[in-house]
Amino acid sequence: MSKPLSVRKKQESSLDLPQDSPRAGESKQSWVYRQIQERILKGVLASGARLPSTRSLSQRWHVSRSTVEAAYDQLRGEGYTTGAVGSGTYVSAVIPDNFFRRGLPGDAGSGAVSGPSTLRAMPLPPARLEPLFAARTADAALFPMATWRKGLMVSAQRVTPDQLANEESQGWLALREQIARYLGAARGISCDADQVVILTGIRDGLDLSARILLSRQDKVLVEDPGYLNAMPLFSQFTSRVVPIAIDEHGFSVARARRQRGVKLVHVTPAHQSPTGVTMPVSRRLELLAWAEQADCWIIEDDYDSEFNYDSAPLAALKSLDTADRVIHCGSFNKTMFNALRIGYAVVPKRWVAAFARARHTTGRSNSMIEQMTLAGFLEDGSFARHVRKARAVYAQRRDLVLDLLAQAAGGEALRVSGDQAGFHLVWWLPAGVDIAALLDKARAKGLALQSVADYCRRVVLPPGLVIGYSGQDEPALRRQGALLRGLLADAQAFPPMP
Repeated sequence: MSKPLSVRKKQESSLDLPQDSPRAGESKQSWVYRQIQERILKGVLASGARLPSTRSLSQRWHVSRSTVEAAYDQLRGEGYTTGAVGSGTYVSAVIPDNFFRRGLPGDAGSGAVSGPSTLRAMPLPPARLEPLFAARTADAALFPMATWRKGLMVSAQRVTPDQLANEESQGWLALREQIARYLGAARGISCDADQVVILTGIRDGLDLSARILLSRQDKVLVEDPGYLNAMPLFSQFTSRVVPIAIDEHGFSVARARRQRGVKLVHVTPAHQSPTGVTMPVSRRLELLAWAEQADCWIIEDDYDSEFNYDSAPLAALKSLDTADRVIHCGSFNKTMFNALRIGYAVVPKRWVAAFARARHTTGRSNSMIEQMTLAGFLEDGSFARHVRKARAVYAQRRDLVLDLLAQAAGGEALRVSGDQAGFHLVWWLPAGVDIAALLDKARAKGLALQSVADYCRRVVLPPGLVIGYSGQDEPALRRQGALLRGLLADAQAFPPMP
């Protein structure tokens, strides 16, 4: 696919600069990340500069392509870069002015105030882009804050000094008991409170699992396309993180069988991230049988399973796990509000003590008062009532977004996936839409769209956009729909050069 002229005119970066030697104990990924990050912060790589492709940089710096991809993912996740496959990766960091006055740690003259000529030489940061259809979170406005506030007051009155002083590494027992009951009823998981570990969220579960299970030579398999934070998290503990292309049923066990030495697999079976595919029972049983045969462990990322709109959800992968191979991770941050920071994992019995030790060692814990309040919220039915209410609202927003996309598609048939559940869906663009031109038009107007290609490691999928809708009300969604229609009209009005 040819790129529009506006993309061709983007400033190309040159990383043929002298390379700093790796620091003691620094991984290759950290080394690549640091060199690019420091050049961005020093202004050597200006805002809008285009980075080399991962293939080109891996050859130039003599590191594996997966290492460069992981470093690029980290840079993009922290806001230093933006872009997608097909349109390139660009510097987009918004750096505070006082940072340039202060300088990088360890720089000569750090702490001195730069003169006017120095400040004029620094590139101006670009305006922050407004994301379109990026609200893939719980809408805090729907949460019954009055009920929660009352629960917090009751917990604060009832908590004892012993409870405040006693930090249980796995989390408060009463909350773990309520979670075990909830998972039995809602997700079909038969477990007891001793298997439940309270976390700050699903990423905490991935990080702890990697700390406990992985050594540097172990291999981890992740979905491709897949959850953006999975590879950077696992790459902290092993350099052998392998993307496995999904198929129409999600994670491909057939492709996984070709790998040797696999220790850990990360999957999103309820609502594949980002395509929204639901893994059928036959594939789940095949995955569990292979994991037992290969002697590896599975992390089930159950990030938005509470929200199914057209039918009841399948029971969790963990519910079929007779060999106790699955670490099931969930989060109340997704169902209630982001700032809660309470998630959980149901871990195989042989790993319970190791998870408790890791929680203690890392010093991670949750507020006792909030744990007590959440336990009561689950026990008295407030949580179930909130989920039912939110599910109905999100379903209405899903329907509205489908209508808005149908309008944007014009006479073309609307092709989507993942609309049956969760906080987002994927819109597979109509034939003839140049996604590189569309993304470039959006950037020119100060807008940002999320391409499916952003989630891809090695696979190349048809052009599509990830459309989030749960965290925006109807007026906001309608406004974004109008902006999207305008972008599509602009992109189609200027066809790509032959």
